[in-house]
Amino acid sequence: MARLSVNINKVATLRNARGGNLPNVVKFAQDCEKFGAQGITVHPRPDERHIRYSDVFDLKAVIQTEFNIEGNPTKQFIELIEQIKPTQVTLVPDAPEVLTSNMGWKVSENFDFLQDIIARFKSMGIRTSIFVDTDLHNLEMAKKTGTDRIELYTEPYAMDFKRSPDAAISSFILASEVAHGLGLEVNAGHDLNLDNLPFFAANIPYLDEVSIGHALISESLYLGLEETISKYLIALKK
Repeated sequence: MARLSVNINKVATLRNARGGNLPNVVKFAQDCEKFGAQGITVHPRPDERHIRYSDVFDLKAVIQTEFNIEGNPTKQFIELIEQIKPTQVTLVPDAPEVLTSNMGWKVSENFDFLQDIIARFKSMGIRTSIFVDTDLHNLEMAKKTGTDRIELYTEPYAMDFKRSPDAAISSFILASEVAHGLGLEVNAGHDLNLDNLPFFAANIPYLDEVSIGHALISESLYLGLEETISKYLIALKK
């Protein structure tokens, strides 16, 4: 069974809309763990429009499961990772102006940079993952960077799922098989939800972890957080 890491960025977005500390990001993360989530993910951006850098320190002090920090490895981000030393760092090539992550790394074009950053984080005992699409050459180059894992960018799957689930998932099945054959562990995330996750989890071999935020937080407004996490955990069962 793949592990569920809950991305709590949207909780911070709601808090920031009014100021103050409601909803409480730290309490929300603790509740996610209490209700069965096996990890917490945050993606701090330079403008701190949702998760703030101070939140990351507050969360580090209380998280009992895996702590995954995503982001573009800017100088500020690298310094944050070196101070926090999370369980996992996921490197994402998002520019400051993008609303949300919208592409994976072109590994060949950024190979030396990624290799250096990954070696730096791994020397501190931090598991590394890089955000990629399903291009097979890209996966081969990802392996050469020294990363422990890849995270498959699943928006293309989510967009095509209702039209043809089998067609939508085919490249992801192959990518996961190839990644496993290369010795890479496999994460996935972006636009996965309660509709498309069961099919994805049932068909992707060697899936280690999914990171889900926007859909899970949105669905919890209707179902409640405990029930929503329960449904996601059921969806992840093979």
